[in-house]
Amino acid sequence: MKNEKYGRMRGWMLIILYLVGLAVGRAQNSESKPIRPVTSAYTAEVGTGHLADTYLTPLHYNGVHVGLRYERTQAMKFDPERWIMQLSLDLWGDITKNPAKNATMGNAMLQFSWGMMRRLRLPNSITLGIGPSASLSGGCLYLNRNGNNPCSARGAVTVNALGYAAWNHRVGHLPFTLRYQAELPVTGAFFSPEYGQLYYQIYLGDRDGLAHAAWWGNYFLLDNLATADLHFGATTLRLGYHCRIFSSKVNNLVARDVSHSFVIGVVCDWISLTRGKRLPDARIISAY
Repeated sequence: MKNEKYGRMRGWMLIILYLVGLAVGRAQNSESKPIRPVTSAYTAEVGTGHLADTYLTPLHYNGVHVGLRYERTQAMKFDPERWIMQLSLDLWGDITKNPAKNATMGNAMLQFSWGMMRRLRLPNSITLGIGPSASLSGGCLYLNRNGNNPCSARGAVTVNALGYAAWNHRVGHLPFTLRYQAELPVTGAFFSPEYGQLYYQIYLGDRDGLAHAAWWGNYFLLDNLATADLHFGATTLRLGYHCRIFSSKVNNLVARDVSHSFVIGVVCDWISLTRGKRLPDARIISAY
């Protein structure tokens, strides 16, 4: 009898230990950190560019716009379900002509931007995001017919409002994502010389009043990007439209730049793994 009771007790203890181990294992799996793949986009754009800068000339110049863009998005580590980050690096330029076609003005610009967005999931596979971002940009315009002062420098540091709307759907067996994103500076500082001030004077030390507080009354920039991502397996083809509208007015100097361009590129998702380790059994939370 004692052996029979001992055997039953031992059996129940083994069952209890097994259930406890199973519960602990499930709890550890549920509490494991989610995998946050990096979505990287490499795109090129070409279209039309329209430049105006009264520091160089009162005329408007029109021509060709080209650009390159790198964009990285990822769910944030502290709250991947609700927050995503986006880093972008843009390089673009324009080659334009005056109305008489006898003078050329070109520009080259570089912009770095980083931001965070609060993500909201809506019905019908629609996702919205909104949040702050910060940008650093700089570049130069060059007018070949100006012998004395042919360049006009640009530079700005801004805090922006950043937002997007995305819709995931499929046509037949082809999934796709439609996305619209806009970025609008709210405040910051930008560079501008005085009316008629030569850069040689700045070089000699006349640097008072070169930095100006930016607000919508004297510095406006609306960056619009609409894309369609066609998901062909592990690689995605991105097609889209990019419109950039910029204007500034300070020291009786007016600058206006507008570009419309077609976008094409490749989008890839990357997951970082330690060498020799396999992909863990965890939730995957992507940016979109």
